[in-house]
Amino acid sequence: MVPMLKLIRDIPRFVVSFLLVAAIVNLLIGVFLRYVMIEVTDWLDVDPIRFTWVEEVGEMLLAWLTLIGAAIGVRERAHFTLHVLNLSPATRVWVDRIHHLLIAGFGALAAWYGIKLCLLNRTLATPGLEINLAVLYASAVVGGLLLVVYAISMIVAPPPRDHAIVPLEVRAE
Repeated sequence: MVPMLKLIRDIPRFVVSFLLVAAIVNLLIGVFLRYVMIEVTDWLDVDPIRFTWVEEVGEMLLAWLTLIGAAIGVRERAHFTLHVLNLSPATRVWVDRIHHLLIAGFGALAAWYGIKLCLLNRTLATPGLEINLAVLYASAVVGGLLLVVYAISMIVAPPPRDHAIVPLEVRAE
């Protein structure tokens, strides 16, 4: 694979990795401010440090992390699957295609309503940090579009089916 294409393919993974680290750091900062700094400011008799922003940042990070991560899970076949019916390989291919077509439809719907929410809330801001709420709802647009792209890629050019690399697959045989 061309190095530039590999880099483009890995961008969502890098973003999710960054978001995960940022969410952990945000959580640790929140715990530190709540359980350590409140005691320190009370002991020193000074005004407490406001940490309401931690919740807002965490909410935004979680939204972006969840929606981009869901799309990555579709492409990497990391989501749980349950094979109850013994289908022929040809039938299973068609069931997988219909399944990914439904995922693409859901992604398109999420992106469409995400755009509508961005437009509706573009003048509103979060109360603590005053971040435009469109940033929060843009996660639905990006995640939905990634779902569409990855689901269609699974229909057009699915990766080879290797059951050894799918740890969450449960077979009823």
